[in-house]
Amino acid sequence: MRSKKTASIGEYLIQRLHAHGVRHVFGIPGDYVLGFYEQMRRSPLQTINTCDEQGAGFAADAYARVRGLGAVCITYCVGGLKVANPIAGAFAEKSPVIVISGAPGVKEREKNPLLHHKVRDFDTQKKVFEQFTVASTVLEDPQTAFQEIDRVLAAVLRYKRPGYIELPRDMVAVPGHPHYQPHAVAETSNPRTLKAALADAAEMINGARQPVIIADVELHRFGLQKQLLKLAEKTNIPVASTLLGKSVIGEQHPFYLGVYEGAMGREDVRRYVESSDCVILLGAFLTDINLGVFTARLDPARSIYATSEKLSIRYHSYEDTRFQDFLQGLLRAKLRRRKPGRWPHPSQLRPAANPRADKAVTVKGLFERLNTFLRDDTVVVCDVGESLFGAADLYIHRGTEFLGPAYYASMGFAVPAGIGVQLANPRARPLVLVGDGAFQMTGMEISTALRYGLNPIVVVLNNRGYGTERPMQDGPYNDVQPWRYHRLPEVLGGGRGFLVHTETELNDALEAAAKHTESYCLLEVMLDQNDHSPALQRLTARLAKKI
Repeated sequence: MRSKKTASIGEYLIQRLHAHGVRHVFGIPGDYVLGFYEQMRRSPLQTINTCDEQGAGFAADAYARVRGLGAVCITYCVGGLKVANPIAGAFAEKSPVIVISGAPGVKEREKNPLLHHKVRDFDTQKKVFEQFTVASTVLEDPQTAFQEIDRVLAAVLRYKRPGYIELPRDMVAVPGHPHYQPHAVAETSNPRTLKAALADAAEMINGARQPVIIADVELHRFGLQKQLLKLAEKTNIPVASTLLGKSVIGEQHPFYLGVYEGAMGREDVRRYVESSDCVILLGAFLTDINLGVFTARLDPARSIYATSEKLSIRYHSYEDTRFQDFLQGLLRAKLRRRKPGRWPHPSQLRPAANPRADKAVTVKGLFERLNTFLRDDTVVVCDVGESLFGAADLYIHRGTEFLGPAYYASMGFAVPAGIGVQLANPRARPLVLVGDGAFQMTGMEISTALRYGLNPIVVVLNNRGYGTERPMQDGPYNDVQPWRYHRLPEVLGGGRGFLVHTETELNDALEAAAKHTESYCLLEVMLDQNDHSPALQRLTARLAKKI
């Protein structure tokens, strides 16, 4: 009887990625990682070659947000350090991405030669990534390589943050330990601590006059959206989201209040949340943007704050309790069902009844028209700035259909992220909202969309520069070279472009884009550089005071 062939280190890494639901790996090859790329070519994984490593990183990040795990594969240092910025953003916003980097072979490193791509020491790149990953490894020992792969993957999935795997090129085809068996380590809450926390929480919720839930990004990351809905429906407690957590609940749901973001948000939502005597913060990031540049007024003495890393009720902290267990425990707890109360609801943005051919598109008018354009299969992907803040009031139909870097706030996210979204969920059609400044950073990734047969609708908000910064402090440094964005399909050899100045042109372009499903569409919408959404005006007024 022939014994089963032991997988090589590269083959095992592919097997484990596939087992965890990864079907696409983003990146750009280089000589140090070509052997692994060839292994992926012969595997069930599809490699998606982007125009640039930064685009690969953003695409893998968005893929992870939708599918649960993403992967980016690049070469040593010249590729790895270019992907550092997107991975830093994934760490900040809790997105589980595996970084796979090729590297010089173990034997090549003897006597410390000056090999190409090397920066300082052979471990320089690993040291960089240790700053924004939860686990890292160099697969230099065949006896431990399989175990190390599983250790990094386990940490990434547990903490929903990136991990780093460095694969020396002479280790790719080397067999690993022949008798290794992967085993899952089940993490559990301390039962006594969890019981005490749930009793404390139930007492506070049941005794409250006007409890409210603030739902944020970790509910997306840990796949707990259904549990959130069950909790709201069990108790009749309404739900507000943050900007980072937007679409954690379908916004047509009768329990949905809207986005809470302190003084930046709608006044009726702010009043309702801040007058609550029991604010239940679930998976929330207390960041400056989420809190309306710290204009939010949330009293810890009236709060239950539960995340994957912390659980506190009023001023009492509970250690060794899993976020998932606490939320599931609330569903089993004896929480009283309240009579449906009167609370705010988001109002539908509606455009003018009859678009005019002689009226220029405004920022407000653009988002009003986009709101009626959304469908059940639309996923809104926003870049930083007006694209993100103007979209805060869009009426998202279903859960997890809104993505934007609302904490790390790196420009250039949206176009490559749209690619990651559509590959992670082929039933979705991304609506990508991006400013002209951010588009000039990564917008050429629409070439990648064309190459792989994807059909995002990309709306470029052309206000001739960095519009977010102009209200804070303006100068020539906020200008960018004007491009004819709508003519890029001619350069790339595919797609459709539209130039939009007026309400009628916007309406016609959106209707044509909806019908054109065979490739991407790019709408260049011309806007006055001094026209801003109300949300951006409120934000920049507060940021200007800090400059």
